Amino acid sequence: MRNDIQLQPKAAGSPEPRQLSGRHVLMMLLAFFGVIFAMNGFMMFSALSTYTGVVSVEPYRKGLAYNQRIADGERQDALGWHDHASLERSGLVAVQMAASDGTPLVGLQLTAVLGRPATARGDMPLTFTEAAPGDYRAVVGPLAAGTWMITLEAYRDADHTAPYRAKRRLWLKS
Repeated sequence: MRNDIQLQPKAAGSPEPRQLSGRHVLMMLLAFFGVIFAMNGFMMFSALSTYTGVVSVEPYRKGLAYNQRIADGERQDALGWHDHASLERSGLVAVQMAASDGTPLVGLQLTAVLGRPATARGDMPLTFTEAAPGDYRAVVGPLAAGTWMITLEAYRDADHTAPYRAKRRLWLKS
């Protein structure tokens, strides 16, 4: 018994069936891993260029002066001074300084740095003038909405001994 299989003739103009060759597999693997490497490179660049991870510029030197910093904090607590800082979209930075009994502190020298909490890239130094008793003001350019950090130092005497230091988070709504 003979079993002959007859093949249907191929229609004219129909495309040849495509075969998956080793070259195609190689190109697909290179394309896949190329996309992975490109995304990893982009993510590494973004991570390293936005935040360095450095918390302190001179950690060793600051560590040596840590006991002095604790003593300064205790002296500041004994002073009983307190502050209230505010920020406006126009760039006005206002700080009210008062003693423990609520009386305004006049004649202080205030300096500060205003910036974003996550980076020091756009930090702006501030020098304040006393607009009213205990009310100190500084002006910077217009500010964007978001979280801002002000690091404040206040001195009563010209040689900047026994400073009052404060760090405050301020928010500007959009």
